[in-house]
Amino acid sequence: MQDLEKIEETITESSAWEAVKNFLGMHLDFTEDISVSIFDLIIVVTAIFITTIVLRILLRIITRKLPEDDKGKFNVVYGYFRWVVYLIILLITLHSVGVNVTAVFAASAALLIGVGLALQTLFQDIISGVFILVDQSVHVGDIIEIEGKVGRVEEIKLRTTRAVTIDNKVLVIPNHLYLTNSLYNWTQNGTTTRESVEVGVAYGSDVELVRKLLLQAASTHPDVISEPEPSVIFTNFGDSSLNFKLVFTLADSFKAQFPKSDIRFEIDKLFRENKVTIPFPQRDIHIIEKPQ
Repeated sequence: MQDLEKIEETITESSAWEAVKNFLGMHLDFTEDISVSIFDLIIVVTAIFITTIVLRILLRIITRKLPEDDKGKFNVVYGYFRWVVYLIILLITLHSVGVNVTAVFAASAALLIGVGLALQTLFQDIISGVFILVDQSVHVGDIIEIEGKVGRVEEIKLRTTRAVTIDNKVLVIPNHLYLTNSLYNWTQNGTTTRESVEVGVAYGSDVELVRKLLLQAASTHPDVISEPEPSVIFTNFGDSSLNFKLVFTLADSFKAQFPKSDIRFEIDKLFRENKVTIPFPQRDIHIIEKPQ
């Protein structure tokens, strides 16, 4: 009697297993070439689930040191990137379970190539924007110089960086220029910068007096920082003058042209008061007349 019950249980379990196998083996025909079983769909769903977990871990690792504002910008890029990864994982998984997706691969490749060629610059800008956010090479408030243009960064977006120039004009910089051009960040090492004013004096001038007057012109300006102290460099013996460079430090390099202008005014005033001459190039012209 017990043996009979065991046989009945075995038959029941076998029937249930066969039913499960038959259910998992059921195929859904989408086209003549694409047929997917229930078991294949479970594998696809599992692969998508694992991909989601991996992407979330990567997102946390990449954005853990980003400011909150930059995290929001990066999440937008992550959203687009996630769907591209899902599409690639889906096609690879379907291909691995035996589904013929060659036509889908070919169509996707052609589509991506066409879109990539049409939107190449846009993609470069977005990718560069991601690099800026992750690398933190440029921050809001930094003074940057690129392609000879100088501005204070006001906003960093995924496609462009907006800066304001000294004459209050908005400078819109496509982010891909950061990858193809040299970027000068004036304030990455701090807000103070070393500036200079060059001047030439006539031969025979008292160079020690010139040095004293130049230092006086810099040290009396309110925007010049006392530490490090201003210094004077005797740069060269020019064709018509003795050339000097006055070096000093400013707290706000973005408006450096104004204190530099003030210092030039002060230098001219001090030189006039102390009879120091600023020469100008002179040339002797000899006219030779040919005999008639």
